[in-house]
Amino acid sequence: MTKLLAFSFFAACTSLLGTSAQAQEACGRVTIAEMNWASAGVAAWVDKIILEEGYGCKVDLVSGDTMPTFTSMNEKGEPDIAPELWINAVKDPLEKAFAEGRLVEAARILEDGGVEGWWIPAYIAKTHPEITTVEKALENPELFPAPENPERGGVLNCPAGWNCQITTANLYRALKGDEKGFNLVDSGSAAGLDGSIANAYERKQGWLGYYWAPTAILGKYDMVKLPFEKPLDRAEFDRCTVVADCPDPKVTDYPKSEVFTVVTKSFAEKNAAAMDYLGKRSWKNDMVNGILAWKEKDQATNEDAARHFLETYPDVWKAWLAPESAKKVEAAL
Repeated sequence: MTKLLAFSFFAACTSLLGTSAQAQEACGRVTIAEMNWASAGVAAWVDKIILEEGYGCKVDLVSGDTMPTFTSMNEKGEPDIAPELWINAVKDPLEKAFAEGRLVEAARILEDGGVEGWWIPAYIAKTHPEITTVEKALENPELFPAPENPERGGVLNCPAGWNCQITTANLYRALKGDEKGFNLVDSGSAAGLDGSIANAYERKQGWLGYYWAPTAILGKYDMVKLPFEKPLDRAEFDRCTVVADCPDPKVTDYPKSEVFTVVTKSFAEKNAAAMDYLGKRSWKNDMVNGILAWKEKDQATNEDAARHFLETYPDVWKAWLAPESAKKVEAAL
């Protein structure tokens, strides 16, 4: 009888271990796009750590960017996961891929959506409460001196090759910025754009230009996004604002960018538990801004920032996971 009980206990343990091993094997190898901007890179590492430690996956990170990653997922079924896909750039083909079942929407990773617009420092908004719109700012070129020509105002633009360089240039022309005493200033690079904000803050000078959230800069410096006096005209935005050298741009506000986690059909079908996690994983821009500001201050990697998030906000990420998986991740930190 003793031998029978011992054998039964051993068999039960073996069965449980076998089930666990099968669950891990079922997840298998997963590829995640580590996009080349900070918030998406950190998100990729959060997913890597959680899927490996909490769900037994074997995760490989691959370099990514919006269009190449979407195209590869849509046509080749790889990588498996794009943690932070800004869908305005791929809206129509992505909706077609969803409808035809090649790709699956997991979650809105940025609860607030991606935010684009023209910004000024909070201290300028406070000392000049009359500046409530972009148009009001353009009435005061003396408050926003151009870096190389302080006798004129400056509107800082995005780096060459970014879609926001096109939208900013078109809106600048639509607003007749040149006639109002402003120059459109080429920032040169992402670092140059960030540096222009930092320099303005150090000198308590005015700054006006394009920026977006979530970013480290907006976690570090208090900036105010100004609305345009004309609301969003989505048809106009798609017709002209996003088109290089559009001949007749008109004023329209920016649409809020929908930012989703997107996965391939094969991954979604094979990994129900991981999909449950990805379907709940979402965070607010203010939180991401703070994480990215910490990352920049400490000159940390995406992995460092992901671990900082997991250690600092356990109540947030544990709500995304099944209790057993949350315990495994916590034990591995």
